[in-house]
Amino acid sequence: MKQSTDWQSARITRITALSPTVREFEITSDAPFERWTPGAHLQLQIPARPGGGAETTRSYSLVGLPDAGVYRIAVKRLAASRGGSSGLHALAEGAALRVLPPHNHFELPPGARPTLLIAGGIGITPMVGMALALAARDAPLRVVYAAHSADELVYADLLRSALGERLASFAGDRGERLDLAAEIAALPADAQALVCGPLRLLHAVQAEWAGAGRPAAQLRFETFGAGGTQPAQAFRVKLPRHGLELEVPADRSLLDVLEAHGVAVLSDCRKGECGLCAIDVLAQEGECSVDHRDVFFSAAERHESRRLCACVSRAAGPGATLVLDDAWRADPAGSELKPCRRAIAAMG
Repeated sequence: MKQSTDWQSARITRITALSPTVREFEITSDAPFERWTPGAHLQLQIPARPGGGAETTRSYSLVGLPDAGVYRIAVKRLAASRGGSSGLHALAEGAALRVLPPHNHFELPPGARPTLLIAGGIGITPMVGMALALAARDAPLRVVYAAHSADELVYADLLRSALGERLASFAGDRGERLDLAAEIAALPADAQALVCGPLRLLHAVQAEWAGAGRPAAQLRFETFGAGGTQPAQAFRVKLPRHGLELEVPADRSLLDVLEAHGVAVLSDCRKGECGLCAIDVLAQEGECSVDHRDVFFSAAERHESRRLCACVSRAAGPGATLVLDDAWRADPAGSELKPCRRAIAAMG
């Protein structure tokens, strides 16, 4: 189903501080909200702040179980915020904003299959509703929840009340460490795992899951950001097929820059999960390395760096320049063959 693009007026009716850096926002409207499912995201427009900062559009996981009368999101204020988390944290109760109907790229599969939910930090937000829904199904369930400090385990009390010993929490400042290998080894053969957290956690889970010989289709994941292994910097890209050489600023994605210059790139999630925006890397110039920030490619594919996800991945290093080849091809009749047509043709 195509997502609606009709923005709905809403307001923040309650703000709750869950930790020194995380606040929960309760959002309501005069009109009923559309029903959603655990794992869904809410896209919202954060108004411009007086004295600086433009209007910002961001997407956040909905927390808890579906409720037609209220949306709840929990947002961690990031030190390097570009207006999303800092803009929300600057708002007060009663502030107006606009929202789109929720959409879900991280749907909880139906049924009562044994399930391991893995959350890192603010990645707990989609897991709260999933855990409650699975508990209601009487599905075999374990939730493991890790954070740098105990005060960042923001939904641990709620989950422990609902799940009891099915929840295990780990706080780095207490010397506790999540043993992914042991957690995965303890699962029955038909179990599934869903994970949300920082990129390092997702890559670690992928590696342990594959190393245990488990089916890739039984592991699902979602990122809550696109932080890479290196700080974001400006870099250059060359597209010989288009005759273009472009600068990608540190605060913009490669995908955004390509689209702004008329280069059509298929995309969907814009978080490095679906792989639809993958582009071929022909060469790396300067002291260049590809900072892969996706969870679509395998570790081996990221090491080879023959392709990258344009929505999140970047180049790093002095004078870093990437030579890329997108999906554009010239039609034999002389007209442009769009990427979607090429993709359909490739599928036969």
